[in-house]
Amino acid sequence: MAKFIFVTGGVVSSLGKGITAASLGTLLKRRGYKVSILKMDPYINVDAGTMNPFQHGEVFVTDDGAETDLDLGHYERFIDEPLSNDNSATAGKIYQEVIRKERAGLYNGGTVQVIPHVTNEIQESILRVAKDNDVVISEIGGTVGDIEGLPFLEAIRQMPGRVGRANVLYCHVTLIPYIAAAGELKTKPTQHSVNELRRIGIQPDIIVCRSQLPLPPDLKDKIALFCSVSSDSIFDAIDAETIYSVPLNLERQGLDRAVIGRLGLPSGADVEMSDWLNFIDMRSHPESEVEIALVGKYTSIKDAYMSVNEAILHAAIHNRVKVRLRHIEAEEIEQLGTEQVLKGVNGILIPGGFGSRGMEGKISAAGYARETGTPYFGLCLGLQAAIIEFSRSIARLALANSSEMDPGTPNPVVHMMEDQKNVNDLGGTMRLGTYPCSLKEGSRAHSAYGRPEIHERHRHRYEFNNSYRDRLESLGMNVTGLYKKKDLAEILEIPSHPWFVGVQFHPEFLSRPLRPHPLFRDFISAAKINAGL
Repeated sequence: MAKFIFVTGGVVSSLGKGITAASLGTLLKRRGYKVSILKMDPYINVDAGTMNPFQHGEVFVTDDGAETDLDLGHYERFIDEPLSNDNSATAGKIYQEVIRKERAGLYNGGTVQVIPHVTNEIQESILRVAKDNDVVISEIGGTVGDIEGLPFLEAIRQMPGRVGRANVLYCHVTLIPYIAAAGELKTKPTQHSVNELRRIGIQPDIIVCRSQLPLPPDLKDKIALFCSVSSDSIFDAIDAETIYSVPLNLERQGLDRAVIGRLGLPSGADVEMSDWLNFIDMRSHPESEVEIALVGKYTSIKDAYMSVNEAILHAAIHNRVKVRLRHIEAEEIEQLGTEQVLKGVNGILIPGGFGSRGMEGKISAAGYARETGTPYFGLCLGLQAAIIEFSRSIARLALANSSEMDPGTPNPVVHMMEDQKNVNDLGGTMRLGTYPCSLKEGSRAHSAYGRPEIHERHRHRYEFNNSYRDRLESLGMNVTGLYKKKDLAEILEIPSHPWFVGVQFHPEFLSRPLRPHPLFRDFISAAKINAGL
């Protein structure tokens, strides 16, 4: 039977529950266990697909097309395992399934209630992930005491009755603030948080304390006394320079050994982290520096481009450089001009997005890269901006304008996908998830990947209009990646340019710390060359 670890949080949000869960998953996987991680979000949205990036950050897309919380990106990057729709359970998704069953008469006319129907559905979502895994780590979003999170906490409180207490471990992540005026770390917020958790009926087995400083032994003893845990089950998660240091910090303290002992797991192999240590060392000792302009629409929100930022970091470390990211709002280019905003950068990256706001700025940035020979990497909307700019400036296509988001425009160079047209009142669907792409031999993409076919994740509603393909290729913009089944352009390049690549998919979702994505790797390499390094 699988073992179940439940990660809860208290006091404040953004303590690092997701990184704690991902770090523990990394350590257990490296001991030889099959690990999967589940995120349970108490919000009523069915998924993260319709949520505003300013409010919720990026939407992470899995192979099967699930639009999920960005924490799943952390999970995948840390444990290096593909996740799926089953690894995301929102309150909206749970209630939607309960209501579906009620409408279908599956509750035999009984009164449908939070307990047991909703809590049972939550447990079923956990057990689904347990298939073919040794350990399932479930992170409960929000903090203990949030009213919307109570059904999830009740569900995990009941889990020992379903799978046995010996197969369940509760890990609580909480805050130990440092009060500068007193010169002390304070345990009272943690005490209150654990008391709230115990009031619900959950006694934590392990407490991970987020703090600015390491916890002295006497402070751990105090927490142990008031929270009814042993002092050797209390771990500090001090502020780290990079999230990738967290698994190493927790391993040094023996978190994985404590979990194995508590769950009665076989000890497994010793944790081998030399490659991870080398990654951290390379990050700390870059040989040079390049500057990359990230031209987006939500650059004031760090989480909005989380996977892009991480993919750039992975590629930078591989290339032994430090990347100085210049976050640029596309509208700033519209107001000030490309030369003033982009001058001096060694590479330009335009990530995905929706809507017409800032589109002219992105188009101008693509034009600046094309004209100056600055390495350019366009992701999804970034590809479309490059196509529009090239069509206007080189192909002289009058229809290539930034109102391409209007599906009524006749034959624009970027148009709505056919299966998005004439949809019902519920709106369109997007092309989501993993699709194959055949690469043109001799292209930059083929050189980067080193194979003729790839599989990448998508999240888009518009595409390149193939009726313009011959004209653009005759003028120097080539389709080098193709989804053959539907003859959809996936990758476009300008061969005469030092490095100009646009992709319809989202390669950032497949980048890993120890395996940077090939296109990000080569983009940063091209930026190095542009910087004269």
